[in-house]
Amino acid sequence: MTANTFRIGGDLSVRRLGFGAMRLPTGPGAAREASLQVARRAVELGVTLIDTAHMYGWGANEELLAEALHPYADGLLVATKVGIVRAEAPEGWKHDARPDALRRQVEQALRRLRVERIELLQLHRIDPVTPLAEQLGALRELQAEGKVGRIGLSEVTVAELDRAREIIDVASVQNRYSLFDRAHEPVLAACEAAGIAFLPWRPVAVGAPGAAAELAAVASELDATPAQVSLAWLLDRSPVILPIPGTGRIGHLEENVAAADLRLTREQRDRLDKTGTPA
Repeated sequence: MTANTFRIGGDLSVRRLGFGAMRLPTGPGAAREASLQVARRAVELGVTLIDTAHMYGWGANEELLAEALHPYADGLLVATKVGIVRAEAPEGWKHDARPDALRRQVEQALRRLRVERIELLQLHRIDPVTPLAEQLGALRELQAEGKVGRIGLSEVTVAELDRAREIIDVASVQNRYSLFDRAHEPVLAACEAAGIAFLPWRPVAVGAPGAAAELAAVASELDATPAQVSLAWLLDRSPVILPIPGTGRIGHLEENVAAADLRLTREQRDRLDKTGTPA
């Protein structure tokens, strides 16, 4: 492990600043063409970790990435998530991590991504009505069959992470976390202690006026954007953090990737640390 890279699961090396594909439009026409260009530009800029999910367009996001990037460049990791399905509900989705449902979603992801093995597969949410051992046992079976390389979790507590680690080797955790949203600080600490990759989603959040002003001040000192400073803070916060900012615009993507080269002084880091209060 170096400052800019991390080995997921102890062996899969990626650059720590990744790309979240959720915001890429997948419909036909000019919007889709722009999405394809953004995905390709991310790889050109050296991004080696791209995050997607079955839930993002119910497979359409996975298909978009395959259209843009297959055959995949050596060292490129396209990670996906399963365990959420479309439903007639106010949210439009529901949990479904029954073994048969997980296997079905994984088989679909393999086909959509045009691969024989998903190197990092994350459980999008723990299904509250299916025993955890059955959910993770199904993923472990797929791993044993060679269809999954490493298994991760998303939106889990420390207790849930501990229980999961009794059943499987957890390679990653994807929880909401940012400069202004540190509710999952205990989970980050647990991941750091265990060498587990921590992928913060929504890594750039809006803070209260005073906190936002402090962020803007640091950004001005560094001739950077507040978003870039937020990402630089995450990279500096812990060596296990792998931010996955998303965007549908190439210019914004280029700004985000450039944040990997931004260096905070100790004094700037201390000021930023004080802007967020862990829950």
